[in-house]
Amino acid sequence: MSDTLPPPDARRYHHGDLRNAVIDAALALLEEKGVEGVTLRQCAARAGVSHGAPGHHFGDLRGVLTAIAIIGFERLVVSMEQSMMRAAVEDRVSALGAGYARFALNNQAHFSLMFQLDRIRPDDPEFLEASGKAWQLFEREVIRRFGPRSDIKRVRDILWAATHGRASLMISGQMKRPENLEADAKLLFDTFVTTPPPSEGEFGA
Repeated sequence: MSDTLPPPDARRYHHGDLRNAVIDAALALLEEKGVEGVTLRQCAARAGVSHGAPGHHFGDLRGVLTAIAIIGFERLVVSMEQSMMRAAVEDRVSALGAGYARFALNNQAHFSLMFQLDRIRPDDPEFLEASGKAWQLFEREVIRRFGPRSDIKRVRDILWAATHGRASLMISGQMKRPENLEADAKLLFDTFVTTPPPSEGEFGA
């Protein structure tokens, strides 16, 4: 029987731990350096594995970034759900918006990556499932709060665009972060209780 031990990497990352180690490394790099700072070589170095190890698990950098985006959408759903749990029934949908904004502002690089479809695999089944759950949660609560009304799908789309757009503007520094995210989201969402969105073509073609 050979006394030769497997390489340290193989001992440390047995049973799938390599995947998690690479993801943790990539998340840390994303937070520190932005998406441009996340490379397979840097992920391997940060995780303490061979240069080729991340590629064996994820195929390429897009695979790593897709895994990160999936985690982002899962955490976004948790943030929205936790925010809603603390709200009164009539404020659930605006609390959801506050949870959306809070996740975005507290995880700016991660949030940005989640919507950079040119850097990930947007047709990945796990990505579609994770992003779909976030969208379905948003849609369900908007319909619960504002439906039935004939323009509910337009209300849904405009509220998502406003929620996402405000978060993006705050991240870029073009809009100041409000002192109270819940109150800010409530002001935005409650506008649609009595005010319909603009009709098709109202602002020109």
